[in-house]
Amino acid sequence: MPELPEVETVKKIIEPQIKGLSIHDVIVNRPEVVAYPDADRFIKSLRNQTVKGIERKGKFLTILLESGDRVSIHLRMTGCLLFAPPDFETARHTHIILQMNNEWNLQFTDTRRFGRFWYLKADEEDTVTGIRKLGMEPFDRDLNRQYLTDRLGHRKKPIKECLLDQTIVAGIGNIYSDEILFASGIDPFRSANTLTGHEWDVLADNIPKRLKYFIEKNRISPEEYLAGKGKDYRNTPYLQVYGKTGQPCPVCGELFQRRVIGGRSSVYCPVCQH
Repeated sequence: MPELPEVETVKKIIEPQIKGLSIHDVIVNRPEVVAYPDADRFIKSLRNQTVKGIERKGKFLTILLESGDRVSIHLRMTGCLLFAPPDFETARHTHIILQMNNEWNLQFTDTRRFGRFWYLKADEEDTVTGIRKLGMEPFDRDLNRQYLTDRLGHRKKPIKECLLDQTIVAGIGNIYSDEILFASGIDPFRSANTLTGHEWDVLADNIPKRLKYFIEKNRISPEEYLAGKGKDYRNTPYLQVYGKTGQPCPVCGELFQRRVIGGRSSVYCPVCQH
């Protein structure tokens, strides 16, 4: 599933390519992908709109339009955005196509069809996307020990589950929660209310630090991104712990172990994380 570093990469690739372009036409092959309003109104509202830019909040992308209207997108498990020339082969699971005035197309593909689009008018309050419920961005200066302890310090839930709570910190998923906790030396199964003040400081420091690191490692050109059909830019070679069950820890040599927390897989070092 794309998490914050991947969604930020998509923004950095797509925004410069579509900024200033007008949407000539809209094709919706799967109406259920349009969560709000209905597909017909979505198509009519988007036609002839001009793109002002793209914003990211957590794992959401929002296409801002010159009119003040906006389109919010959540890629979910397998969603992908591609900006492609007219002769580019359209993938089988392409559900929405925005045909731009330069004849290129912004295509949304999604094998599992969990991704969603929402169209909101300039003066329309957002009660449908869930963006308003998101917590602080990981790069906010106020994401510190005090913020985390105020919201999590009393919880008995495992700290791994707490990091996945999008109402606390937006954008962290299963992959990067493992990476953040490994870098912080914190056992993912520890109850949040057992963390010390120093551990909260370390965690608050590593949340933005590790995510920035992986955003940088995700750096890719638009040409490379398109050639890989939006799939070949993930951080797999740079992950230290996620997906490495049974492999030696690069710090102590102990074998990584895997357990399930709240229905989600978690990989950790039983020696370095305590």
